[in-house]
Amino acid sequence: MLITLGSPPSDAETAAWHAVVSVAHVLDLPASAPEPSRAETAGRLRIPPLGGRHIHLAAVAEDGSYEGVASLLLLTGREQRDAAFLEVLVVRPDARRRGVGAELWAAVRDRLLAHGRTSVSTVLELGGAGEAFVDSLGFTNVLPLGWYVLRVRQAVDGTPCPVLPAGFRFTDWSGAVPDGPAESFARAHATVRDVPLTGPGSGSGAGLQTAGPDVARVRAAARVIEERGGTILTAAVLDSTEGDAVVAYTEVVLSDPADTRAVQYDTVVVPARRGLGLGRAVKRHLLTRLRELHPGVREISTTVADDNVSMLAVNEALGYRRERPAGIFRAKL
Repeated sequence: MLITLGSPPSDAETAAWHAVVSVAHVLDLPASAPEPSRAETAGRLRIPPLGGRHIHLAAVAEDGSYEGVASLLLLTGREQRDAAFLEVLVVRPDARRRGVGAELWAAVRDRLLAHGRTSVSTVLELGGAGEAFVDSLGFTNVLPLGWYVLRVRQAVDGTPCPVLPAGFRFTDWSGAVPDGPAESFARAHATVRDVPLTGPGSGSGAGLQTAGPDVARVRAAARVIEERGGTILTAAVLDSTEGDAVVAYTEVVLSDPADTRAVQYDTVVVPARRGLGLGRAVKRHLLTRLRELHPGVREISTTVADDNVSMLAVNEALGYRRERPAGIFRAKL
């Protein structure tokens, strides 16, 4: 039997959902990748990211447990109203190869068509059951990428503190951007490619990149993370020749304050200030602040597209190592 979870889901629905994603995580992902916490699962079920609304589906066994779950994000941005993102489609290991995944996909597809969507994307590990499943449904890998991991202590101890060029200085904040750098931060944010990404339990992934130099939107995105029970830490470079405008920034997110692995979100250098080493510098500065403010965090994970040569070089210099391959897969409906 398929059900649609309540909005918001009940505690019982959240517990049954978390049981599926936890046991599947252990089987499908490397032992080094931490399992999602119950708090992280609850936050993601209750609160969609900015620019979308959720539909949560579950295949229920006779004993009331969930055999599989699917979470569909219908994008609501002005230029994305024909698209959607499949955040989760997972079947409990002992229920696989019994048609549960196909049943969930059929329900997802029905809802996509009912809402006028012409395409759907998802992020998957390569070489696993998920890739084989979506291949059979007509998905193609439109953006090969990799998961990379950095040991915070080794990076802080092993790489020197950055020295910025004259006229630049660092700043940082937790949560939503404060008033001072807000306008220039929003402008810098608008230079990010408009591609859905997730972090671990990503979101990617990840979150959704949103276009437009809009202070309200970037603050709302930070509030979503906090309302889900997490925290976001941002480090930025200010340019005194432009009135202390933000010209580079980077962000890390803890989905749960107890996490030992943080998730790297955006790293951005505005086009006019590229080539000065600001991306590497601001990421290295953030490591110091992360270690000071959240000493329990041991690692940072991130995704980088295989064709993003500049960011791969920056991350390699800081000490990131490739953990596993993945990709953004997309299907036309």
